[in-house]
Amino acid sequence: MAELRSGYTTGTCAAIAAKAAVRMLLTQEAVKTEYVITPNGTRIETEISDAEYSGCRARCAVKKFAGDDPDITNGMRIFAEVTFGGDGIAIDGGEGVGRVTKPGLDQPVGAAAINSVPRRMIAEAVRGVIEELGAECGAHVIISVPGGEKTALKTFNPRLGIEGGISILGTSGIVEPMSTRAVIETIRTELNFKRQNGHNCVVVVPGNYGRDFVMDRLGLDIDSAVKCSNYIGEAIDIAIEKQLGSILLIGHAGKLIKLAAGIMNTHSQTADGRAEIFCTHAALCGASLAVLERIMKCVTTDDMITILKEFGMLDEVMQRIGERINYYINKRCGGEIKYAFEVFSNVHGELCRGGDEKVFANAVKEYVK
Repeated sequence: MAELRSGYTTGTCAAIAAKAAVRMLLTQEAVKTEYVITPNGTRIETEISDAEYSGCRARCAVKKFAGDDPDITNGMRIFAEVTFGGDGIAIDGGEGVGRVTKPGLDQPVGAAAINSVPRRMIAEAVRGVIEELGAECGAHVIISVPGGEKTALKTFNPRLGIEGGISILGTSGIVEPMSTRAVIETIRTELNFKRQNGHNCVVVVPGNYGRDFVMDRLGLDIDSAVKCSNYIGEAIDIAIEKQLGSILLIGHAGKLIKLAAGIMNTHSQTADGRAEIFCTHAALCGASLAVLERIMKCVTTDDMITILKEFGMLDEVMQRIGERINYYINKRCGGEIKYAFEVFSNVHGELCRGGDEKVFANAVKEYVK
């Protein structure tokens, strides 16, 4: 299998474009390529497009390249427009760059959604070329992304209170293909946003699977929940880090059943063990070898549950499994945050729940649909 290609962030694109614009403004010559050194020490050089420059203004773009990561901004043009003036480097957003409308994000309310690391990259790139060419001036930089407002509707931005466009992001300057870090940073951003906007109890779900159960049977607004994908352990850790009051974890048995074995990353490539978990607890409840063999041959947890129900063992087995899930969540929380959990199946309904019952009550207050 060929190695997946890395790409570079919108922040890196903005810094390169800004640096090229300053160079054109100072030299009054077109720039075909430009580079920056990213925060992780990687040199990124790329082509400059849409170059315009005059005596007092320069504007150009860098095309976003996400490598083999399924990044929604891949191929978009990140523009930087530069004019000289003042003493420092002023950075703002233009067309297609969102504005922060709620507290709890990287930038304050009212600011362009250009995060702190990209801002630093842009400022250092601009300052570097000014010094390189022996100029003494400040600069005003406007970052824009044509089409950014429409693209942002497919991102988390509207939920987070970023309106009017995409965010200019990046911590390392590099896009890692299928990045685990990116998912975890999204979880961190959402949990911090909840904390800053007054949520004491946060509902966390692996994804939208089971949406009808959560919304219709429990009456909770899953659209307001934080989606943690497979990173349940990390979500708990971040909730503790952000000093949230409590966390309610709700998920389908296909994911959460793995917690009964202490598996906190539920991706199938990391660990499975669903059949083994059901078999272990069914055996402890007296299941015959024939029943255990049938469970081991199942592909889905719903099929496993059907067999247990057939033999009248489901409630007893799920009680035992719930106790183990509770044990491992409690161990991960370490007494630093209150928690509750619920495991369900779209076919069979609620299977088990545990933790602090008050957390369920608080979640209903904060997340009633």
